[in-house]
Amino acid sequence: MAQSEPQVFMGVSSEQFARLSVKAQAAGIGLNGNSGTTSKFGVEVEWNYSPETQELTIECLNAPFFVKPEDVDAKIRELVNESLG
Repeated sequence: MAQSEPQVFMGVSSEQFARLSVKAQAAGIGLNGNSGTTSKFGVEVEWNYSPETQELTIECLNAPFFVKPEDVDAKIRELVNESLG
Protein backbone atom coordinates (compact mmCIF):
# COMPACT_ATOMS: atom_id res chain seq x y z
CA MET A 1 0.00 0.00 0.00
CA ALA A 2 1.67 3.19 -1.20
CA GLN A 3 0.57 6.78 -1.42
CA SER A 4 2.06 9.84 -3.07
CA GLU A 5 1.83 13.59 -2.66
CA PRO A 6 -1.03 15.38 -4.44
CA GLN A 7 -0.20 16.77 -7.87
CA VAL A 8 -1.68 20.20 -8.58
CA PHE A 9 -2.23 21.44 -12.12
CA MET A 10 -3.10 25.12 -12.57
CA GLY A 11 -4.85 26.75 -15.51
CA VAL A 12 -6.90 23.71 -16.52
CA SER A 13 -9.90 24.92 -18.52
CA SER A 14 -13.21 23.08 -18.47
CA GLU A 15 -12.55 21.95 -22.06
CA GLN A 16 -9.15 20.55 -21.08
CA PHE A 17 -10.63 18.73 -18.10
CA ALA A 18 -13.30 17.28 -20.40
CA ARG A 19 -10.54 16.01 -22.75
CA LEU A 20 -8.72 14.49 -19.78
CA SER A 21 -11.92 12.74 -18.68
CA VAL A 22 -12.40 11.26 -22.17
CA LYS A 23 -8.77 10.03 -22.27
CA ALA A 24 -9.15 8.52 -18.81
CA GLN A 25 -12.42 6.81 -19.81
CA ALA A 26 -10.69 5.35 -22.89
CA ALA A 27 -8.06 3.88 -20.54
CA GLY A 28 -10.79 2.39 -18.35
CA ILE A 29 -10.48 4.97 -15.59
CA GLY A 30 -13.71 6.74 -14.72
CA LEU A 31 -13.23 10.44 -13.93
CA ASN A 32 -16.91 11.14 -13.45
CA GLY A 33 -17.66 14.63 -12.20
CA ASN A 34 -15.39 17.27 -10.75
CA SER A 35 -14.24 15.16 -7.80
CA GLY A 36 -14.12 11.59 -6.64
CA THR A 37 -12.03 8.47 -6.43
CA THR A 38 -11.46 5.68 -8.90
CA SER A 39 -9.36 2.55 -9.01
CA LYS A 40 -8.00 0.09 -11.52
CA PHE A 41 -5.62 -2.85 -11.01
CA GLY A 42 -5.16 -1.91 -7.35
CA VAL A 43 -4.20 1.70 -8.08
CA GLU A 44 -6.59 4.11 -6.36
CA VAL A 45 -6.63 7.76 -7.40
CA GLU A 46 -8.52 10.75 -6.01
CA TRP A 47 -9.15 13.94 -7.97
CA ASN A 48 -10.69 17.34 -7.42
CA TYR A 49 -11.26 19.86 -10.20
CA SER A 50 -12.44 23.42 -9.62
CA PRO A 51 -13.72 25.07 -12.80
CA GLU A 52 -13.80 28.42 -10.99
CA THR A 53 -10.09 28.42 -10.14
CA GLN A 54 -9.12 26.08 -13.02
CA GLU A 55 -7.18 23.97 -10.53
CA LEU A 56 -6.94 20.18 -10.77
CA THR A 57 -5.53 18.10 -7.92
CA ILE A 58 -4.86 14.40 -8.41
CA GLU A 59 -3.41 12.06 -5.80
CA CYS A 60 -2.50 8.39 -5.85
CA LEU A 61 -4.05 7.04 -2.65
CA ASN A 62 -3.02 3.43 -3.02
CA ALA A 63 -0.84 1.32 -5.27
CA PRO A 64 -0.07 -2.39 -5.05
CA PHE A 65 3.40 -3.44 -3.90
CA PHE A 66 4.55 -4.10 -7.47
CA VAL A 67 3.76 -0.56 -8.70
CA LYS A 68 5.82 2.40 -7.56
CA PRO A 69 3.81 5.50 -6.66
CA GLU A 70 6.38 7.51 -8.65
CA ASP A 71 5.39 5.55 -11.77
CA VAL A 72 1.71 6.27 -11.15
CA ASP A 73 2.52 9.98 -10.67
CA ALA A 74 4.52 10.04 -13.91
CA LYS A 75 1.63 8.46 -15.82
CA ILE A 76 -0.81 10.97 -14.31
CA ARG A 77 1.45 13.88 -15.34
CA GLU A 78 1.74 12.45 -18.86
CA LEU A 79 -2.01 12.02 -19.23
CA VAL A 80 -2.77 15.51 -17.90
CA ASN A 81 -0.08 17.19 -20.01
CA GLU A 82 -1.38 15.44 -23.15
CA SER A 83 -4.85 16.78 -22.38
CA LEU A 84 -3.59 20.31 -21.75
CA GLY A 85 -1.65 20.47 -25.04
